Amino acid sequence: MAGNDWINSYLEAILDVGPNLDDRKASLLLRERGRFSPTRYFVEEVITGFDETDLHRSWVKAQATRSPQERNTRLENMCWRIWNLARQKKQLEGELAQRKAKRRLERERGRREATADMSEDLSEGEKGDIVSDVSAHGESHKGGRLPRINSVDAMETWASQQKGKKLYIVLISLHGLIRGENMELGRDSDTGGQVKYVVELARALGSMPGVYRVDLLTRQVASPDVDWSYGEPTEMLTPRNSEDFMDEMGESSGAYIVRIPFGPRDKYIPKEHLWPHIPEFVDGALNHIIQMSNVLGEQIGSGKPVWPVAIHGHYADAGDSAALLSGALNVPMLFTGHSLGRDKLEQLLKQGRLSRDEINTTYKIMRRIEAEELSLDASEIVITSTRQEIDDQWRLYDGFDPVLERKLRARIRRNVSCYGRFMPRMVIIPPGMEFHHIVPLDGDMDGETEGNEEHPSSPDPPIWSEIMRFFSNPRKPMILALARPDPKKNITTLVKAFGECRPLRELANLTLIMGNRDGIDEMSGTNASVLLSVLKLIDKYDLYGQVAYPKHHKQFEVPDIYRLAAKTKGVFINPAFIEPFGLTLIEAAAYGLPIVATKNGGPVDIIRVLDNGLLVDPHDQQSIADALLKLVADKQLWARCRQNGLKNIHLYSWPEHCKTYLSRIASCKPRHPQWQRSDDGDESSESDSPSDSLRDIQDISLNLKFSLDGDRSGTSGNDNSLDLEGNSADRKTKLENAVLSWSKGVLRDQRKAGTADHTSSSGKFPALRRRKHIFVIAVDCETNEDLIDAIRKIFDAVEKERTEGSIGFILSTFMTISEIHSFLISGGLNPSDFDAFICNSGSDLYYSTINPEDGPFVIDFYYHSHIEYRWGGEGLRKTLVRWVGSITDKKAGNEEQIVTAAEQLSTNYCYAFRVKNAGLVPPVKELRKGLRIQALRCNVIYCQNGSRINVIPVLASRSQALRYLYVRWGVELSKMVVFVGDSGDTDYEGLLGGVHKSVILKGICSSASNLLHANRNYPLADVMPVDSPNIVQTSQDCTSSDVRDSLDKLLKD
Repeated sequence: MAGNDWINSYLEAILDVGPNLDDRKASLLLRERGRFSPTRYFVEEVITGFDETDLHRSWVKAQATRSPQERNTRLENMCWRIWNLARQKKQLEGELAQRKAKRRLERERGRREATADMSEDLSEGEKGDIVSDVSAHGESHKGGRLPRINSVDAMETWASQQKGKKLYIVLISLHGLIRGENMELGRDSDTGGQVKYVVELARALGSMPGVYRVDLLTRQVASPDVDWSYGEPTEMLTPRNSEDFMDEMGESSGAYIVRIPFGPRDKYIPKEHLWPHIPEFVDGALNHIIQMSNVLGEQIGSGKPVWPVAIHGHYADAGDSAALLSGALNVPMLFTGHSLGRDKLEQLLKQGRLSRDEINTTYKIMRRIEAEELSLDASEIVITSTRQEIDDQWRLYDGFDPVLERKLRARIRRNVSCYGRFMPRMVIIPPGMEFHHIVPLDGDMDGETEGNEEHPSSPDPPIWSEIMRFFSNPRKPMILALARPDPKKNITTLVKAFGECRPLRELANLTLIMGNRDGIDEMSGTNASVLLSVLKLIDKYDLYGQVAYPKHHKQFEVPDIYRLAAKTKGVFINPAFIEPFGLTLIEAAAYGLPIVATKNGGPVDIIRVLDNGLLVDPHDQQSIADALLKLVADKQLWARCRQNGLKNIHLYSWPEHCKTYLSRIASCKPRHPQWQRSDDGDESSESDSPSDSLRDIQDISLNLKFSLDGDRSGTSGNDNSLDLEGNSADRKTKLENAVLSWSKGVLRDQRKAGTADHTSSSGKFPALRRRKHIFVIAVDCETNEDLIDAIRKIFDAVEKERTEGSIGFILSTFMTISEIHSFLISGGLNPSDFDAFICNSGSDLYYSTINPEDGPFVIDFYYHSHIEYRWGGEGLRKTLVRWVGSITDKKAGNEEQIVTAAEQLSTNYCYAFRVKNAGLVPPVKELRKGLRIQALRCNVIYCQNGSRINVIPVLASRSQALRYLYVRWGVELSKMVVFVGDSGDTDYEGLLGGVHKSVILKGICSSASNLLHANRNYPLADVMPVDSPNIVQTSQDCTSSDVRDSLDKLLKD
């Protein structure tokens, strides 16, 4: 190519350099042009970028340049950029292929091992239907549609069956600005379709027969940057059609938005910055739910708490919260992802503009993905809007495998053991909509609709004139797009398609409703960039008088916008690259608008059901233009699509959505706190005491078990306490005598201590209920000597309060109760110095006893009923043993075992393993991943600086044990102070967040940070509430006086 030899020279230069460009820049100066070196420019600037949006602009400038030398330089720039884009695209495609291949191999290996453990394969005929086509009652529904109510009679029949039920449902949606009326949708990226969905879902559920109360929990925002209404603690959602159910309304019934304060009190922050404050929300929500359950118990529960029938999390942050609340309350959990982190990560990596680290820094994407994995672990049901969400998005996750899910479900139908494997049920329930108030317009712009008695004519809404002022001919059909200016909404491609199709421009106008804005400079960078691109395209194609883009609209004006488009015989379009569902398509169809929509995602199902439009490839602007032109030009096709949409729209009504929703909840196995039994009083109330009567002692004997020798608990493999296989009457007598003597010992001890209160209430169990503050010592020291030293410093700091009995202590550790007993004796401490012991990383809970004759500890068996959800048992143990056998030191001649099972340290709810060389063991995230792939749900914790591994139930942890104490005994979390070191076990992050206070003892356990937390799924800094007023740090190598000073700061009130 004459005159363009420089192309080859530059390509050769780059290829010679390879990936390390910075080291060899000097050798790249193949030719200079005065002061400008194109090669240096490309290598140092262009080659490191990845922005193809201005290539066309560069080409236009090159064409317009008169100087041959300058034009040649511009063309060089373009060639280099195009070559660089091609190179990066190829590299990204290779990385994507590698990730897919790795994921496929891991998934196939997990399936093989799971199938081998379950000992039998299923024949082809036993594999069952595709995911989630089985209803709650086991029927299969062919054709992909869920059964729906399609008549008033059917709804009335179903409603009559719900009479007598009084359900309490909790929904959670944390981010964005949520209120019942005048929602500010489009105000920012966090206040979008999800906000409207959760509010309307709560409102619709609150109006359903059989539902007494619905609480939508969200964040309370009292910031000067937002409206005051978002700072109101409670807001009642007025039912749209409440007249049918007014007879069932009660004092606290209905649907409510409940705003829980957490995070910065005076700031409205984006969802990416909420992660450090999630535990604080969980504690606040837990307090609200317990209080409301007690209130409802007084109203409709005959004095017994009415617990939520389900807790439903929306989006990853709420899913994480719902999982913790579900575990703390032992109630079923539901989850809706709305949009998923792994899918977003894949899309961002494909774009190539950001590295994986940059993506995580911007979006905290790895924390979000881990929250979604936990939601899969904990959820009974995962609600999706479309089949595409299951097939293309959820299957990216370690915790969901459609093939293994079918096998597990088939085994359940045949009543065959799944060997500890669990998979959430994926259920497709499209979002609903209210249609009773919608009256589609039959007129057009030429012939106005005449008024009548039922629907009199009214003046045009103000938003109509605001839109039509843009048009030179406002009577042409309107193509309507309603989406915020986000790149993934693909608005620019729509404008290009419209601008380059002359027949379409002649037949129709284009209206772009792109949220609300005051000035472009005040918008976020991404949104501003899209809007500027749209404005430039309008100018490029000279679309003035043909495109409307109003700056403002109110939420209540959106129906009027749909009506205007229908009145002009227009079309609604959603050209997004991927649309998880597409609620605007349902809304448009309800107003009689035919639709054109992306073929990627939910619109496929919507158009299949409604049969009222066309699907297009969002990347093909010619396909978009052809579809729009077809609907606008063919009046018969337009009328047929309109009629089909209006005829089938009832399939997406809120009553049908809620009916399916409640039917799915009914299929869940009911769970609630197990100590709430029909013959019990409220053991959490201040009026009850285990020493008050023999009946109370009989009640407490059902869930408390004494360890008479203080060695092994009833949960361990070799039980040396009470003989569970012996005579039941003899066992009951022994236990009653033990509890009686224990309660007497409590009273004796209190009299000796000179306690002022000698009433029966002073003998309550456990002692921590009577403390003013509870100090939780959760310091993960490397040696017992260091832990003894830390305990003594804390004891010395509050010696006076400790002697008075106003402060109680809990020891929270990875150790077993037997190890704790030996540890206390060796350190010169007494078990009675502590009120409770959280053992085995949170899988066992013990209380200390007063009378030495009864043994030092008593175990709370109700805690096990709280945490046993989805515990894999023997199937999990076998898998772990197989994993242990695969971890060897291949460099050693005999391939020495690095990890060994610690049978003496294991219990029924904790499998313990010793690690000889922590540096050779895969990181905790890899073990969790492998177990999730096999549908084994558990919490893996690396302890004692990596020298030990504890595997416990998925919803068990040391932080969850503290919440259990609040639920079980009413020990307020705000009165707890948790002591931790600089770092700790891999569950360290859970001990710092929440409403409890935390004291970080500087200089203790600092080395664990490098080994255990260096290779995490996400950086520890992403979830640490560093600015929290509830956290203080002592000075380095603190003394007891330093601890006292820190406590004074925390407890000054």
